[in-house]
Amino acid sequence: MDAVSRIWRDGRRAERVAYVVGAVLFASGVVNAVVLLASGGTWVGPVSLRKAVTFGLSFGLTLASVAWATSYLTLRPRARAGLLGAFLAACVAEVLLVTMQAWRGVPSHFNFETGFDTVVSMSLAAGGGVIVVTALGFTAAAFRSPGTLLSGKLLSGKPAPSMLVAVRFGLLVLMVALATGAVMIARGVVEARGGSPELAYTSAGSLKPLHAVAMHAILVLPGLAWLLRFTALPERARLRVVWLAVAADAVLTAVIGIEAFAGIPPFAAPWFLLALSASASLVLAGTVVFSLIRGKSSAGYFSASNP
Repeated sequence: MDAVSRIWRDGRRAERVAYVVGAVLFASGVVNAVVLLASGGTWVGPVSLRKAVTFGLSFGLTLASVAWATSYLTLRPRARAGLLGAFLAACVAEVLLVTMQAWRGVPSHFNFETGFDTVVSMSLAAGGGVIVVTALGFTAAAFRSPGTLLSGKLLSGKPAPSMLVAVRFGLLVLMVALATGAVMIARGVVEARGGSPELAYTSAGSLKPLHAVAMHAILVLPGLAWLLRFTALPERARLRVVWLAVAADAVLTAVIGIEAFAGIPPFAAPWFLLALSASASLVLAGTVVFSLIRGKSSAGYFSASNP
């Protein structure tokens, strides 16, 4: 597990802070899940404690994933710290506000019943805007960052092509998730301001599957590229595996997106859409299993001596 600990040891200060804060946010989601299970509360509806659970788990994981994945990018120190700091602050604000409203027993989004609730709803929307802008900054940096030669030889500490491809497309899919979240908020606000709060949650909720599926490609794709470093495969072969995973993730995201915007529940979709999403999921999972199987040995798999 030395390679895992190296992520912490080699991390910059801003990244280490993000790892710690991400762990705290994730832990808050776990705590709320325990409370929800113990209390026998409902898992559905806009006032369910489930929202505190999902926001804590998702934002905690996303914050740590973005901090780690973007550590491979070429960025000026101040730009990196500024982008990551703003992303971190927005993630914390989103989780805190949603958790507060969940414990108060009132909706966190599209809630304009009181002045205070209006401020909370608008603050959540503003926080989402900060997340979109910072993620866009990281995505632009990813496509400007140089990689290494296909031989896999590191050039001035720059990432291998397989990792750079994974980070680039992980960030692109994250942008899809964030854009979907923006559409959800826009739809909900229009309905809520129009006097239909229940319709606001229904309209926005139909896009949740796409938002959820696209959110964590920034962990899955770079994570796969990282695992492939510990195999005997040459860099060209690793790059092919990563491209296969990128294609599978793109198909899965596209199918879920079509279903979401068409208002089709994922498990009630036509057979050909179900077959496409299932096939893409299997291929994506298969690339991860393949990378694990091709590990040099169980003892040396996470050795710090691997390139």
